[in-house]
Amino acid sequence: MLSIQEAITFLRAGKIVVIPTETAYGLAADATNAHAVERLLEIKGRDLTKTPPLIAANLAMVEKQVILSDKLRELAHLFWPGPLTIVASPKEGSSLSSAVVREDGTVAIRVTSHLVARTLSEELDVPLVATSANVAGEETCYDILHVQNQFQTRHLQPDFYLDDGVLEKRLPSTIVAEKEGKMVILRQGELVIPESYVA
Repeated sequence: MLSIQEAITFLRAGKIVVIPTETAYGLAADATNAHAVERLLEIKGRDLTKTPPLIAANLAMVEKQVILSDKLRELAHLFWPGPLTIVASPKEGSSLSSAVVREDGTVAIRVTSHLVARTLSEELDVPLVATSANVAGEETCYDILHVQNQFQTRHLQPDFYLDDGVLEKRLPSTIVAEKEGKMVILRQGELVIPESYVA
């Protein structure tokens, strides 16, 4: 049985929670909490310079944190909630931790279509880090047991597991950015962007 309230309590306390998303199980943390983000990356064994993607509850939450051009906003209206990750610059005064900002000054963010993940972000009223819940370099996990098996021998462990059963195996999100007024696909995932939007 899902324990969403427990997961919310852990996330508010800066803990790391394994959550279901529309693409796979993810490691989640409050994206405004630098210590939590850094600990998540240490648990995953990921290079701290490789910033993780974010999920949000809705478009308004995204626009509170990042600058969306007209074209990016149009794509967001077309495909959110869903597996479309947009790369954009944080707004001045954004509450996002610098630990989620890439070297080029951008963040990668999407509005998740998974009800549980969206609820967690909505309840915290902030975006969440949501990188795949696997040890860096290992295979993606679609059930909690697989996640637990990957982390069981590691020194650092997630603090809480939110079990939503076995997830459907799907491709990761499609990642897009706008460069010189045109859309560029940085990673082709499940979602196919219409050619009219792509450089």
